[in-house]
Amino acid sequence: MESISVVIPVYNGSPNLNELSDRLIQVCNDLKTDFEIIYVDDNSPDASWQIISSLTNENRHIKGIRLSRNFGQHNALLCGIRAARYNIIVTMDDDLQHPPEAVPQLLEKIEHGFDAVYAPPIDGQHGFLRNMASQLTKLALQRVMGIETARNASAFRAFRASVRDSFSEYRGPYVSIDVLLTWGTTNFGTIPVKHVPRKAGTSNYSVSSLITHAINLMTGFTTLPLRIASILGFLFMLFGIGVLGWVLVSYLLYNNTAPGFAFLASIIAIFSGAQLFSLGIIGEYIARIHFRTIDRPTYHVRDTLL
Repeated sequence: MESISVVIPVYNGSPNLNELSDRLIQVCNDLKTDFEIIYVDDNSPDASWQIISSLTNENRHIKGIRLSRNFGQHNALLCGIRAARYNIIVTMDDDLQHPPEAVPQLLEKIEHGFDAVYAPPIDGQHGFLRNMASQLTKLALQRVMGIETARNASAFRAFRASVRDSFSEYRGPYVSIDVLLTWGTTNFGTIPVKHVPRKAGTSNYSVSSLITHAINLMTGFTTLPLRIASILGFLFMLFGIGVLGWVLVSYLLYNNTAPGFAFLASIIAIFSGAQLFSLGIIGEYIARIHFRTIDRPTYHVRDTLL
């Protein structure tokens, strides 16, 4: 069995960290291999960092990193992934919904020749709107990643540390670990596992945040929205030509004129909406160029316990 690094982003995870650590250590000890558990505290307002500090003192396998402010789950993950020392990197959430006892299943799947393995839930654990937003995010992710496995993407994943080399120089403020993994491999596998209900606290991902994440995926890692805007503009141009043709034919052949105000107002509203939509997409890309030019950091570390 190859050595493993377990990377866990933490935000308001204090109720779960002790149990999570105990279960992970038991699983990793049973694997009889070198391992480390890296907690990345995304500037939690609760006592998460104090608990992580205590855990690092109690067990040499546990490491801690604290970010200077809240950068987001994927940014925190990237920080922990870069700090990982071992051959296989496992990522999971801090809320105990990803059972530590399923880690050996991911490692076994990796040994079948895959570079990265996802562990999607067997059954959905959220409400209708949340599940719909998750599906929207996965559709966006599938488009960006260009592989069918994206539909089964999950925060519970394992991948070979060698894949990390492909995004070692990435410095953008918007991060998607799933997209970055595709920069190094397309050899993905999946193994569904049972995710359990959250024991304490509430999810940090709301419907609106998932939709925002989907928009960031589409505008941060692909030019598809710009292409959609171009196609939309072309279609409305054809529509405008068709309307003009209809007006001319009606006037020349039947001596009819199109109704005035209602007709013009409808056409103006349609074309104005298309223009604003296209400008909004262009604005999203300009904003990302702006953040890259000011060199906004992906994350900034305040404390480390390694």
